[in-house]
Amino acid sequence: MVSYKDLGLVNTREMFAKAIKGGYAVPAFNFNNMEQLQAIIKAAAEEKSPVILQVSKGARNYANATLLRYMAQGAVAYAKELGWEHPQIVLHLDHGDSFELCKDCIDNGFSSVMIDGSHLPYEENVALTKKVVDYAHKYDVTVEGELGVLAGVEDEVSSDHHTYTDPEEVIDFAQRTGCDSLAISIGTSHGAYKFTPEQCTRDPKTGKLVPPPLAFNVLDAVMEKLPGFPIVLHGSSSVPQEYVDIINEYGGKLPDAIGIPEEELRKAAKSAVCKINIDSDSRLAMTAAVRKIFHDKPGEFDPRKYLGPARDEMERLYKHKIEKVLGSNGKAE
Repeated sequence: MVSYKDLGLVNTREMFAKAIKGGYAVPAFNFNNMEQLQAIIKAAAEEKSPVILQVSKGARNYANATLLRYMAQGAVAYAKELGWEHPQIVLHLDHGDSFELCKDCIDNGFSSVMIDGSHLPYEENVALTKKVVDYAHKYDVTVEGELGVLAGVEDEVSSDHHTYTDPEEVIDFAQRTGCDSLAISIGTSHGAYKFTPEQCTRDPKTGKLVPPPLAFNVLDAVMEKLPGFPIVLHGSSSVPQEYVDIINEYGGKLPDAIGIPEEELRKAAKSAVCKINIDSDSRLAMTAAVRKIFHDKPGEFDPRKYLGPARDEMERLYKHKIEKVLGSNGKAE
């Protein structure tokens, strides 16, 4: 058994309480490799922002569970080297699909886990989430549950439709499971293609797709039922068009990629939404930087020469999200 506290990590309980009170959201950035982790920690340390290092089942398999544990411990030490005296860093399992996976993560130093039973019948979701909560809370690990289904594809998670969270279920779910936060569905979506062209309108001046608005009425109803309870938004990348354009210009093929407008995320961050998940944006930033270098310098084969600039681009992206979208800068001095 490896305790996250021995790695220098924290859970989300106090972090979320402060976010709700302060009217901002904590960034939950997914990572798969060293460059992404370096960029996240450098951005969070320089901005003094609490941060959630988010790892999917696939990313954990890719990185190796043992290496991942030491990477998290190293991330805390790196943050201190950068002058962040008391780093507020969470290591979180994103979209855990079984009790066994959640238990293994808890036993190996994760400070927070998500159990995603949203695809199950309601009573089965309640039972599975409660089982994870009962185990996690023995070790002061926090648990995120989910109600509602998000459309889109990201790692092992996929659905061809979304189902809004039913506000009438949230009180019962939170009370019976004991979960510490709740991911809800209000129209966000996984991946870089969050909406089909048929779901969008087109800007007559630019020809760019304009996505449909989020269902803030559902969020408002959930907050009315569970006042002050930590709410989570998944699938909240904005899919910056400058990165999409660079990728397409230099040999990529991302037609009609579109995300969640940042102004909608800013609005959500000022509510009880205290955790906003961002993954695709950093993938796009990294890919855009690498594609441009391969085009401009076709003879380059030193990974440091293309992954280094990609890391720098991701750092810029993370700082922008922290400062301009989530408002979490300066909240973890």
